[in-house]
Formats: sequence, C-alpha cells, structure tokens
Amino acid sequence: MADILASLRSLMASQSPPLDALLVPSEDYHQSEYVSARDKRREFVSGFTGSAGLALITKNEARLWTDGRYFLQATQQLSDQWKLMRIGEDPPLDVWMSDNLQKEAAIGIDPWCVSVDTAQRWERAFAKKNQKLVQTSTNLVDEIWKNRPPAEINPAVDHPLEFAGRSVAEKLKALREKLSSEKARGIIITALDEVAWLYNIRGSDVSYSPVVHAFAIVTLNSAFLYVDKRKVSSKVSSSLQANGIEVREYGAVSSDAAMLASNQLDQATGVNFGQNGVCQNDTCDNDLIWVDPASCCYALFSKLDANKVLLQQSPLALAKALKNPVELDGLKNAHIRDGAAVVQYLVWLDKQMQEIYGASGYFLEGEVTSKKIPETMKLTEVSVSDKLEGFRASKEHFRGLSFPTISSVGPNAAIIHYSPQAKTCAELDPNSIYLFDSGAQYLDGTTDITRTVHFGKPSAHEKACYTSVLKGHIALGNARFPNGTNGYSLDILARIPLWRYGLDYRHGTGHGIGSYLNVHEGPHQISFRPQARNVPLQVSMTVTDEPGYYEDGNFGIRLENVLVIKEADTEFNFGDKGYLSFEHITWAPYQIKLIDLSILTPEEIQWLNRYHSKCREILAPSLHKNEMEWLKKATEPHSSFVGHMVAT
Repeated sequence: MADILASLRSLMASQSPPLDALLVPSEDYHQSEYVSARDKRREFVSGFTGSAGLALITKNEARLWTDGRYFLQATQQLSDQWKLMRIGEDPPLDVWMSDNLQKEAAIGIDPWCVSVDTAQRWERAFAKKNQKLVQTSTNLVDEIWKNRPPAEINPAVDHPLEFAGRSVAEKLKALREKLSSEKARGIIITALDEVAWLYNIRGSDVSYSPVVHAFAIVTLNSAFLYVDKRKVSSKVSSSLQANGIEVREYGAVSSDAAMLASNQLDQATGVNFGQNGVCQNDTCDNDLIWVDPASCCYALFSKLDANKVLLQQSPLALAKALKNPVELDGLKNAHIRDGAAVVQYLVWLDKQMQEIYGASGYFLEGEVTSKKIPETMKLTEVSVSDKLEGFRASKEHFRGLSFPTISSVGPNAAIIHYSPQAKTCAELDPNSIYLFDSGAQYLDGTTDITRTVHFGKPSAHEKACYTSVLKGHIALGNARFPNGTNGYSLDILARIPLWRYGLDYRHGTGHGIGSYLNVHEGPHQISFRPQARNVPLQVSMTVTDEPGYYEDGNFGIRLENVLVIKEADTEFNFGDKGYLSFEHITWAPYQIKLIDLSILTPEEIQWLNRYHSKCREILAPSLHKNEMEWLKKATEPHSSFVGHMVAT
C-alpha cells in the first residue's frame, strides 16, 4: 500500500499543474454502485472493499470517507497510512478539503468517474479559497495499476417481452414525449440499468448486476447505443435496428455528445429532422439536452453547452421503478422460488448444526453438546452460503446472485455489509447469532431477503433486540399512508421500537429493487437521509423493509422483506388524496425462538400468524415432504399465541 501511495504522489507531482490532492471515488464511468473488477480503483489504492467510499490522497495524507454501513469494516481493512472519515460524524469531504488544503490548491479528478452533481458541489466549496478542480487527461490510478484486470467481452442479450412487459418502441415513445414536454431535443443516458431497461437488453459486465457497459443517446428522432460491438450478436443487433437504434462503439459517446450539443448528431446520421412529428421545422423550440446530474459523468457534461442543459433526474428512473403488471407478476413468482430455496437452506442448516455441532437446533433452546469436529466437517460462513446459492441455482430462471451473500456469525454479523472470504471467514457457532442477507437474479425478477437465526440458546438481550427489530419491520410493513408520502416520512416507523430502548441502526430502511436488474434501485427509498424526501412512494413501486440492530463485537440482527406498494382500502379518504399500503412478496419464516412474546402486541402476533400461514400456503407446492413438515413446525402458532389466533 505504501508503494501505491508513493507512486500516485509521484504522478501527482508530474502533472501540469502539479496536483496537491487526488480524489479516487468508488464509481465507474456510469456512477454505478457495484462496479467491475477493473473499475475498483478506490479498493486498489486503499484496501477497503466496501461498495461505498471516497479516497483522498494529498502530499502527506490519505483519508477515506464512508458511511455507517462500513465504519467497522473500514476500521479493520484500512492500514495505518489511512485515516477513516465517518460520514455523518466527521466533516464532509468538500468541507474538509476547503478548510485543510492550501489556497489555490489543485485537486485532481478523472471526470469520467465523478457525477455532475458531485463535481459542481466540490467546485462551489473550493471557490472560497480559489482552489480548483483539475480534470486529469488519464486516470492516474490506472497508470500505476500494473495487474489491472482486463475488460471482459461478455455478450449482450435480448430481454424478452414475456419478462420485460413493455416493448422498446413503447418505452422510446414515452421517453420522447417526456423530452418534448420538457423542451428537450435529446438525452444522454449513462446509468447502466437505465440503458438496459430502455433497450430491453441484459448482460454480465458487472458481477451481480445483469447490465452491459454502455451509454445511450436518444433524440426526438434517433437513438444510439454505445457499446463494445464485440458484445453485440447479429440477433441482438437486428432487434436493436428494428427499433431504430444505431449501435456505435463505446468510446464514440464522447464525440457524439459534442455533436449532440451542436445539433449535428441527427444530421450526421441522415435522419430527417422532425420525422417523428414532434418538431416539424427548424424553429422548433426544443433546444435542451437532458442529463441526470446524479448519474451523468462530468466528462460528458463538459462536452455540452451548460446554458442549454436540463439538469434533472432521468425520466427513466421513475418509469423503471413503476413496475408494469408483467414485471410485478414475475417478481412475485421469483420470490416464491427464492423463498422455497431459503426454507430448503434453513432445513439443511438446522440438521447440520444439530448433527455436526450438537446444537439444540432451530426450534429448541438448549445448551450445546460439545463435540470434537473433524476439520473436513466444519461449516464456515462461506461454505454454508455456497450451499444457499446451490439451492437457488436449482430454481427456474436462475441467473446468479444479486449481490455478494452476507453470511455472518456473531461479531461478524455486526458488520453491516460484511463479505466473508474463504481464507479468513468464521466457523459457524451454535452459541452465536447467524445473519444471512442474500438474493438472486432470476429472468423474471430480482430478490433480496435477510433472516437472523440462532441454533443454540439465545440470551434475553438478543431476544429483546430481535423482537424490537421485528416490531419495527411489522410496523413499517403495515403502514397506510396518503399519496404523496415519501420514504423519509415512514423511516421512523421501523425505528421507534428500537428507540424505546435507546437502540438504532446506521443504514436506511428500504430501497427499490429491479426487475432482473440492480438489487438497489431508485429513485425512491425509505431512509433518514434527506434525499429520501425527493420522490413520493407510488403504486407498483417495490421497496425493501429492513430494519436492524448491530452490537459491535457481539452480534447483528436484520430482517428484510421486499414489499410492493398498492392502493389501500381505507374507510375514509381525507382530502381525496387516496391512500397506499404495502404487500409483502417475500416468503420465509421468522424464528419464533428468537422472539420475546411478552414484547409483542396482540395485533403484531396476529400479523405474524397471518404471514406464517401464507408462507405455508404459498411455498407448499415448491417443497418436499420433509421440508414442508419443517416449515409447518417453523410457522405454527406458539402456545403463547393461541389466544390471539385469527382466521387467515
């Protein structure tokens, strides 16, 4: 790591002007959350493997900013050459740089890896001391990264209408209508999942996300896909051409953005201006170029006339989030298969923990019968997560995992985005909590589920914490709220049961989820973060419900289901707003052994009974006899529930 920093500082000094600081973000050219191996520049320079973070290297310091999900992980992974900066607790990066770097300091960035929003925010902060943002002509990290992984040539594939639910022609028509209404004559689309969604293509360029490294430009009259042409088969090329989409090389997006700015792109392709009937003459007042400031890189924005740019959230973000009926059916079916895989995994794991470790198991509370275990029989966080992947892989339409499985025992479960590694991961422990957060990519939907279990005798404190998380999970899932409500307003519902004990968690409570796309999908979210105010929750959006509690050095608890937003059937309709509610589409039991029944209200117990009854009903056709017997036992009303049973 010292050699890397020394090499970078040498390169910084050789630039014109010499750089006083260098920023290395986590993102790729598309501002992606998950990036390919060759784009993990921040991980390469810092050693920190989390998905979110920003590295700053000065002449004599190295600092890394990351959020609450990663505080513990970063503390463990950063060398003593790095200082961790905790977002929300320490000064933000732009404030720190403005205050601590000298006047007129030159701060280097690769403009392809920084969004318009971020670059402009930094420029405003730097202006106070005449500090300047310098766009480097090459990425300095790439220059010193000797064994940088090569670019993979993975094929792009058509995403059939039977899964997409809407044709490319329909999507392009709706997009052009939106462009016209906003007085825009074109849009540059940079987010990988938006390109994939608009053109109904998928790929495997980024692990866990079925996307293709590509840009798109759409004008009122034409459409382009910028991609390594080696990835495009004649079949995919034909379907793109049938929809009026011209395939161009990935690197051509830069020059084409400049041509778009000068209104020469359509003419250069021989397109007759106004052929779609949107504008019929050269006096058309649609003169803006639309770019999403959160996802468009600064490099492409710099090709445009800033006075003629519409800096506004991409219209595709909301269109993609509002699932059509085919996508909703697919998501529900995918979650049924996924729920069956999770139950099969729990059945297997329960048996293994009893047979190998002498644990009392999923259902009983008892002391562990200590046994001497041969090395070859030991279960690890990685070996069991591989088994879970195997159960999923046996299901119809399976295409891979949707993110690296968080399989975590005891203290590791307190690391919110823990990623076990085969050489260093922990062995399973029947005396400790086990948390697994996992999901899969299926052709008809993307899944994400978290369950927390204990195969021995949980403590009263662990039960109280688990039950408080469950209460918040139920409270959010049962919410009814008027149209126009955003996720910021609902986030508190999941935290109140924890707050009663002075407990909390450092992550958001819910994110959208894609339809065989990214597992984290905006533009909406349920969170305490201010951006959760930006987009109201709407019918047919998906969102997760995942409160948690994490005790450093001891254990972590999280429970997560995917919900679909639907219209609520309320007795009244105050203000004629219309009311909304949630529908659970994730199916797997909550562990009764971890619940302190005295903390639950009768209404919460009723909800638990109804949910568990639906689990049995919905998963029954997908399970073998012994698995179904296990599920019946896992979902039967505890004796303390009997007085609260309701008809399902």
